[in-house]
Amino acid sequence: MATYVLRRALTAVPVLLGITVLTFSMLHFVPGDPVLAMFVESGGATAEQVEAIRERLGLREPLPVQYGRFLLRLLQGDLGRSIWGNHPVTELILERFPPTFQLAVAAMGCAILIGMTLGVMAAIHRGQPLDNLTMLVALLGVSMPSFWLGFLLIYVFAIWLGALPVTSVPGPVGLVLPAATLGFGAAAIIARMVRSSLVEVLQEDYVRTARAKGLGPWSVITHHALRNALIPTVTIVGLQFGGLLAGTVIVESVFARRGLGLLLLQGIQSRDFPVVQGGVLFIATVYVLVNLAVDLLYGYLDPRIRYD
Repeated sequence: MATYVLRRALTAVPVLLGITVLTFSMLHFVPGDPVLAMFVESGGATAEQVEAIRERLGLREPLPVQYGRFLLRLLQGDLGRSIWGNHPVTELILERFPPTFQLAVAAMGCAILIGMTLGVMAAIHRGQPLDNLTMLVALLGVSMPSFWLGFLLIYVFAIWLGALPVTSVPGPVGLVLPAATLGFGAAAIIARMVRSSLVEVLQEDYVRTARAKGLGPWSVITHHALRNALIPTVTIVGLQFGGLLAGTVIVESVFARRGLGLLLLQGIQSRDFPVVQGGVLFIATVYVLVNLAVDLLYGYLDPRIRYD
């Protein structure tokens, strides 16, 4: 098991290096002078201000030297300083990440609960009206934009029924609408994957043997079929969690939730490149680590993967 963990961890190293290259290049992808682009909406800047920011960002040096210094600072946990507030980007991210992580975890919990329930029910009632209804709900979840669903939930549960707050507030109540908005699309994808995997597994010989022994339908599903059907589903869950972190940019702006997503949106609007670079790098790194954890979970669900 230790060898398997080490091997999977080593495969994440080149991916993380690739992420650093992409995030470092963001500043240089901007057409024209990126420093002048920061001051477009503010009506321009003096030559001294432009030169000071160029000096702070190290744009006078060759690209390899800039990237080397970027990596060195990154290894020390330094993501630079915000252009407009002059705050350390690392502190801003660490301050804003807990609300975003809470939202992503709550949304993932909703997605797994709803998706697993719909997927299992659809697989059991394959070809019946309940199957068609659950797949219709899944289709709506995949097709509906999260910002539209957020406004719809606000109108129904906050304005019309008055049961939940319009904007996010501290505590579990403030997570209900944002988590439902963020997790509904992921729930639809999980439901479709669980259904297709479970339908396939239910045709296997060992499932027929379990039924022939007199086991009940739920016992066959929970003890024999579902665990093997979860392997492709775990892949989707890992990918969706990374997508949920990225999706907080929209959902947090809809519900005025002060998280990392809203920080990224504000950084993009104000062209604060160090904040955008740091936020994208942080989210991408979390995404890679989550997928690494998913790879390790494969070995628990199916030990044959470790031996291969």
